[in-house]
Amino acid sequence: MVAARRSTAQQTRAENRTLTKLTIGPSPWVRAGALAALVVVAALWLLPLAWGAVTSFKHEAEAALPASWWPSQGWTLDAYRQVLGNSELLGWMWNSLVVAVLVTALTVLISAMAAFAFSQTLFKGRSLLQFLTVASIMMPGQILIVPLFKQMQALGLVDTFAGIVLPQVVAPVMVFILKRFFDAIPAELLDAARIDGAGTWRLFWTIVLPLSRSILVAVAIFVFIGAWNNFLWPFIVTTDPQFMTLPVGLSTVKNAYGVQYAQNMASAMIAALPLLVVFMLFQRRIVQGVATTGMGGQ
Repeated sequence: MVAARRSTAQQTRAENRTLTKLTIGPSPWVRAGALAALVVVAALWLLPLAWGAVTSFKHEAEAALPASWWPSQGWTLDAYRQVLGNSELLGWMWNSLVVAVLVTALTVLISAMAAFAFSQTLFKGRSLLQFLTVASIMMPGQILIVPLFKQMQALGLVDTFAGIVLPQVVAPVMVFILKRFFDAIPAELLDAARIDGAGTWRLFWTIVLPLSRSILVAVAIFVFIGAWNNFLWPFIVTTDPQFMTLPVGLSTVKNAYGVQYAQNMASAMIAALPLLVVFMLFQRRIVQGVATTGMGGQ
């Protein structure tokens, strides 16, 4: 078993080296230049995060002064004590978790069923629906805010979890990505299952979904991150602090008590902590998802 894993790891490294040579060339100077460029870009991306983390450990008076990296008055946890002392913070975090989990589960399920229907079934109006699905990707989400709010208001779903979750579960991009993956499933495999008496639902649940586990996990991770960070729609559809998500709740604290830089940075670090845990646990899946689905810009 150990020898097999070692052989697999060596084969993977060899494939990565070959892919690197094919993409940026065989010259070691070119590869060194590419690596240096990536290091510079990574440093520029991490710089604001590092500044925010350092600011969160400063005294509030010092955090309001012109930017300085090292806290001259020493490190302190006062900002975190103030933020965690807010009795509503844990409730907002729980709301964000509930909303993100529900949005992820429903989005993956609905998108997978729609993608399977487009990919593996024939029905009247299929081409039109596919066209509308792809066309909706090009429509800015802000255009739908007013009609969606009117709809939630008419249904009595304002200030409810259903009002926050339901408008977010429609994801044409995910339908398109899953359809492209389902199209690659060998038709012979599905035909053999049909000959054995498998119906459409059995094909979907017992064959297509198990074979698509990797892409489903990648889609679920990206949907979860988007739902956790979503601010605009929960901000519009909720006014009751009982149903506010973490980004919306933190914005109300800032507006009520003025700009508290250290506390704002501490709040941002706390809000980013669950996503950091998700990234650490599913780092390989996230990288594979970016590579296979092209969702690097999401």
